[in-house]
Amino acid sequence: MNKVIRNHIDYEEALLALEKMMDCDPDIGTSEADELELLSLLIQDFESRSYKFVPPNPIEAIKFRMEQENLTPRDLIPYIGSRSKVSEVLSGKRPLTMSMIRALHSGLRIPANVLIQEQNANEETEIIDWDKFPIKQMIDWGWIASPQHPSSLNAEELLRPLFAGAGSLRPQSILLRSSNHIRSARSMDEYALRAWAARVLALASKNPVEVQYKPGTLTIEFLREVTHLSISDTGPLIARDFLRERGIQIIIERYLPRTYLDGAAIIVSKLNPVVGLTLRYDRIDNFWFTLMHELAHLALHLDSESSIYFDDLDIDAEEDPRESEANQLAGEALIPQEAWSKSPASRLRMPEAAEHLAKQLNIHPAIVAGRMQHEFKAYQLLSNLVGHHKVRELFPETNWR
Repeated sequence: MNKVIRNHIDYEEALLALEKMMDCDPDIGTSEADELELLSLLIQDFESRSYKFVPPNPIEAIKFRMEQENLTPRDLIPYIGSRSKVSEVLSGKRPLTMSMIRALHSGLRIPANVLIQEQNANEETEIIDWDKFPIKQMIDWGWIASPQHPSSLNAEELLRPLFAGAGSLRPQSILLRSSNHIRSARSMDEYALRAWAARVLALASKNPVEVQYKPGTLTIEFLREVTHLSISDTGPLIARDFLRERGIQIIIERYLPRTYLDGAAIIVSKLNPVVGLTLRYDRIDNFWFTLMHELAHLALHLDSESSIYFDDLDIDAEEDPRESEANQLAGEALIPQEAWSKSPASRLRMPEAAEHLAKQLNIHPAIVAGRMQHEFKAYQLLSNLVGHHKVRELFPETNWR
């Protein structure tokens, strides 16, 4: 039970309690999260009564520690995320999440009560320009209702039901959450990205899974079990049902122009994990790598906070540790490195080599052919094996026109 902090003994006890509560990482809106916030306020109240100085804000504290330790923004990637995310945090455009606070407190020894101070991030004050959403495209695809008369077109009225169905009346809360991550070197249309995310979550909400997802399910052994489902021509459908029975939803929805999306890994409150796939490249090899990449994000990087990883897999991931980790786990799940290095497929550009390794691993030959294309940097190689135009036809409920 939190109580007024009257002396330095109470203060030290409160700081210890704060650290323990932060380690538990309570979900926003729970009684534990409310208790954490209350304890932080009590600590700040005692400090304001007991000390003459004004504590630094979180960004000032981080920059001060960087100066002390001679750190560069690149050194903060393990604590905050991608290079772009570090830049946005340091410029005040992105608030710290609880997972960032824990990492900075543990790794850089920045006081938790300083980091947890309320921040005035741009995210909370953004004004939505509803007319910037790709409304005509969304109407044509049946994502939103068509206005009864063109003269009565009101973008906000048309779009509100979509975001409400996704579990959020605030579109910025879908895309601009502080824990979101966008992998792309190209300029993405943020409004189109929000609309796509809302559509995926709305579809997931309409048909929720009946099984609660258990954290820790996505082991390398589990991922390889999913990969073995690829041997069937209807493997993508079998995988969707298999994962649904374990509490993970797979939603297939085409990408909107200027988003360049292959897929996304999504965790939001009141929903089990969701993997959204666009089938931007209608190939069997691309389907399985994208699915494994997003499952790898769920396994490695998404915690109890609301989080979304948006991925344009055309972009190299060398400078982003989390994307590199997801690539590595996905690759190991599909084709173990040991098996690859011993296989003729790693040296010979022949279909027989691809088929031999696929049979050995009990996976679809398209997966091996795609790996060979990538390793040899020869994207016309074995093009007849990668399964062109073999995936979208399995999902006729999606409007591919």
